[in-house]
Amino acid sequence: MDIDDYRLDGDDKVKLERWRSGDDGGLVRTEAEAAMPGLLARMLDLQERLYAGRTRSLLIVLQGRDAAGKDGTIKHVMGGFNPLGTRVYPFKAPNEVERAHDFLWRIHQRVPEAGHVTIFNRSHYEDILVPGVRGWLDEGALARRHEHIRNFEGLVVDAGVALIKCFLHVGKDEQRDRLQARLDDPEKRWKFDPNDLTARAEWELYTAAYEGIFRHTATAQAPWYIIPADRKWFRNYLVAQIVVQTLEGMKLRYPDPPPGLEHHHIE
Repeated sequence: MDIDDYRLDGDDKVKLERWRSGDDGGLVRTEAEAAMPGLLARMLDLQERLYAGRTRSLLIVLQGRDAAGKDGTIKHVMGGFNPLGTRVYPFKAPNEVERAHDFLWRIHQRVPEAGHVTIFNRSHYEDILVPGVRGWLDEGALARRHEHIRNFEGLVVDAGVALIKCFLHVGKDEQRDRLQARLDDPEKRWKFDPNDLTARAEWELYTAAYEGIFRHTATAQAPWYIIPADRKWFRNYLVAQIVVQTLEGMKLRYPDPPPGLEHHHIE
């Protein structure tokens, strides 16, 4: 499996149909699941170096349709991080205070400080998706938002933030089965939102909106990864691999200790 097969860093003709939502990367499930503990341990080790160094940070953006597995990815992959240096922010519809500011105001406040990992469960891209599909913004306004996001992401990367953007690509049939499972299970019914059915009925509109986002905001410094999400085990494995590869690419190391410590002995 080559991670670059799932990476987008600029493509004017990107179509989601290029990736099968049920793809398994040619892997065997048992082998991928057996590799996960080692990947999570490596993530934890690298995070400790990130936290100790306090010069870089990591921002992971999770986008996807309803029931694509954002919560599950956070639980099974990001759960490998130490909570001490990790924060998760879910972004819902903006509240009254947030609507009184520019659309990136609430986002910028949540960008991780040096040494920390932050995960966005949905993100600033919701402010293109929903207004675009609903027709609340015209083409000019949407184009400006795409540009603002490119500039914003360029700014945070310039400030030392490594940025991973993952689109969890679930198929329409798999989404149907997962939503039905929520309805059928009394202990999961609380997760069901009738609005999910509205978005499902607008499947093609959201597909086009996401493809526009990928075309306009996938860059070398802030790439998108299209994560096949029908197979949860492959989704988790691929995301973990991407996180480890990104952290390793940051060349993290522990800071030098103060001089002279080798001569100290604790009585």
